[in-house]
Amino acid sequence: MNLTAALPTFLITLREGFEAALVVGIVLACLKKAEQSHLNSWVFSGVAIGILASAVFGVLFSWLIQGIATSEHPYAPIFGEFLEAGIGLFAITMLSWMLIWMTQQAKSLKSEVEGAVKAVIGQHQTAAGWGIFGLIFIAVLREGLETVIFILATFEQGIMPAIGAVLGLFVAAGLGVLLFKWGVKINIRLFFQIMGIFLLLIVAGLVISVLKHLDAGVGILAQINPEYAGLCLTQPASCLLGNLVLNAQGFLPDKQFPGIVLKALFGYRDQLYFVQVVSYLLFLITVGGFYLQEVNGKAIAPPKTEKTVS
Repeated sequence: MNLTAALPTFLITLREGFEAALVVGIVLACLKKAEQSHLNSWVFSGVAIGILASAVFGVLFSWLIQGIATSEHPYAPIFGEFLEAGIGLFAITMLSWMLIWMTQQAKSLKSEVEGAVKAVIGQHQTAAGWGIFGLIFIAVLREGLETVIFILATFEQGIMPAIGAVLGLFVAAGLGVLLFKWGVKINIRLFFQIMGIFLLLIVAGLVISVLKHLDAGVGILAQINPEYAGLCLTQPASCLLGNLVLNAQGFLPDKQFPGIVLKALFGYRDQLYFVQVVSYLLFLITVGGFYLQEVNGKAIAPPKTEKTVS
């Protein structure tokens, strides 16, 4: 059992889940302050339905991937590789955008959530309940879909990414309880900065995987149909990735410790090609540069409850 496959999704779900827990905690604190705690059930319903909707999306897409993998259609392997590449590319885009966007919105998160809550609790009780439900549902669904898409992008690693996601969700929920229920001080700024760095490196690893799937798909297509042989620009090692620039199979294989941990967390491969290395570095320079620029001088303002939390 490859436990290391659970590490990336654990860290991603921990970060995204804690982000959702902040929204939930702020909403519950606002309702308590406004003496509207009878609306708490709408909050918990929004959390449950948001998680369920994310899980259903993941199951349906996993069935699609499995169906393609078991299909006897001659082009099924090509579709499978391109689908995996497409999901991976979508995961890279979404996670990168959310990483930078959340950093940009960090300072205004609390005030925006409080403003949204105040806008709905003044309505009729049922309308207020649905307003609270929608606010929580969207927050949880957004974070849930990010995690589900990442799990789908690492589908070939089996059930462990899903287990890591569940564990990350429980830990995130526990942190939320410590922060809002028991008033335990948590350095939220430091938490998100550390998790942001891990997320950046994990997503950079997806860049390598996406290129691998694209290369494999084009390679299979060229083998099945000679008319597409011209798509393979570099042979025989790869079609699209250029020359092999790193071969560490002899001293640091990515299927054994510690290489397997480096692969799970940072996208390490014991065989890397020129295009993969260049793309990995370009991603870290561009997306990482934007992220670090946003982090500089910005923080997530610790939410205030009845007990002062920083």
